[in-house]
Amino acid sequence: RVKRAWVIPPISVSENHKRIPHLLVQIKSDKQQPGGVIYSIKGPGVDEEPLGIFSIDKFSGKVFLNAMLDREENDRYRLRAFALDLGGVTLEDPTDLEIIVVDQNDNRPLFRQDVFTGRVVEGAEPGGSSRGSGPGWGAEPALQQHPPGAPAAAGTCVMTVDATDADDPDTDNAALRYSILEQGAAGMFSINATTGEICTARPGLDRETMGVYNLTVQAADMSGDGLTTTAMAVIYLEDINDNAPEFTKEEFSMEVEEQAAGVDVGRVFVHDKDLAGSSSWLAKFTILEGDPEGAFAIRTDPHTNDGVLSVVKPLDHEVRDRFELTVSVQNERPLEPSAPASPRALATVRVRVRDVNEAPVFRENPRRISVLEGTPPGTPVTTYTASDPDSHQIQTLSYALLYDPADWLQLDPRSGTVRTKRELLHPSAFLQGGWYIALVLARDDAEPPLSATGTLSIEILEVNDHAPQLQPPAGVLCGRPGRGGNLLLGATDDDRPPHGAPFHFQLSPQHPQLARNWSIARFNVTHAVLAVLAELPEGPYSLPLLLRDSGTPPREQQQLLNVSVCHCGRDGTCLDGVLAAATAGAGITLGALMIILGSTILLL
Repeated sequence: RVKRAWVIPPISVSENHKRIPHLLVQIKSDKQQPGGVIYSIKGPGVDEEPLGIFSIDKFSGKVFLNAMLDREENDRYRLRAFALDLGGVTLEDPTDLEIIVVDQNDNRPLFRQDVFTGRVVEGAEPGGSSRGSGPGWGAEPALQQHPPGAPAAAGTCVMTVDATDADDPDTDNAALRYSILEQGAAGMFSINATTGEICTARPGLDRETMGVYNLTVQAADMSGDGLTTTAMAVIYLEDINDNAPEFTKEEFSMEVEEQAAGVDVGRVFVHDKDLAGSSSWLAKFTILEGDPEGAFAIRTDPHTNDGVLSVVKPLDHEVRDRFELTVSVQNERPLEPSAPASPRALATVRVRVRDVNEAPVFRENPRRISVLEGTPPGTPVTTYTASDPDSHQIQTLSYALLYDPADWLQLDPRSGTVRTKRELLHPSAFLQGGWYIALVLARDDAEPPLSATGTLSIEILEVNDHAPQLQPPAGVLCGRPGRGGNLLLGATDDDRPPHGAPFHFQLSPQHPQLARNWSIARFNVTHAVLAVLAELPEGPYSLPLLLRDSGTPPREQQQLLNVSVCHCGRDGTCLDGVLAAATAGAGITLGALMIILGSTILLL
């Protein structure tokens, strides 16, 4: 059994003890004989790191402290004590020697960061406060979470500041209390002395008045009466839409030229106290009155928040030279219900439409007219004029031919009357499908002058001024009826439809006796067939024919057809040598025709 004198209770010693060496305890063995026991100690602080802090007088058993202790480095030391006789034989079992380092308040509190930041929406409601030990000292309810940008619930807490203290947490040396040293005269925030939670203390947080609060916060140990340290708490107020946009004035005036479209007319200016660039600040403009035709549009410049008025449909000074628009403004984001309405949410915008010179206009473009071919020079064709939209300006229009490829026309520069300069005839390389195209230029006398071009489309109407012509005017056929005694006749006409085909072929009515030996039958609209009715002697014959077209009125002409009657072979074709005789007999005169006709009658 260990004797009581050899059981050593824990020994306490204060850190930072400056009287060195300092007797801590004297140990004794019950088996001690004067001068016969050797004492020793081992462990951290003796023969283990840190070395040399403790020592023992080996003869008296006195244990000494040889250096200042720091509880924050080691708060206790556990040593082993030994008792031996002079021969080195153990007199006692080793016993424990525990040295407890007693804390002193030698460490200031330390905030975990130099600057704490938090955010809270403007207008956040304050919470209830409790007693504290200094300005702005109060206990607040637990932090209530709320979405960013939304109004906070009553008693809105912003952030928590926290500090640490290296001293013994079981003593007042590390018992921290928090306070706000400086936050401005308003005292808008309080801090929970125990937890360091900062909450709103008063109503009236307004970002537009003060957007950032800089608080100096303090942490003190010894429950607030000891060592202190400070940090900054920066609180940013988040914007809500509690300010309606306002026009900077009640009326705006601007001008725009007529006929302009897609151009900006001017700007209207607004002021909004909310955070620039946010949806609470961004304006939205609406034209309420004064623009029934939708000629204007207004958009927001996202950089300046100005309203930009533009023209989307051309304006006509002669129709309306002034506009008075009523424009409203509001935010993209709805206004908070508690926010007051703006007294300047409406403005009047007066727009003056400036008159500019406008080009003449041909109301009928192209102008289509018809003229008979062969119309004599100097004949009026039409009067082709333009109108000037500038009814409020006195201007004179003049006219000129811009394009007249055949030089067929002449134009009065004042009246715009178009006359023929020469006969218009078919056919012509300048006609396209019977139409002649000319361009007329109308010019005003403004400075600078403006002009317009009108197209004059003239249809040259066909006149039946040509009779059909026999083609070819001669031919050869066999003189026997039914056996090669046929000849195909054709005709051409210089007139265009409907004054040409169908053609009508007939023997001259002035010579009815021709019908005894000859007949003509229609083959198609342009051809007929001449046939022999009786066997005829070989030789040349000249037949007077009457050809008529289908024009209105029809044109007809008597023409001679030179026919060579040949000697027929068995198959109804002409024998050799007949074609030469036919050629020799071509071009017989009308007098010779009468002799031949007489001889034919005698033979009959």
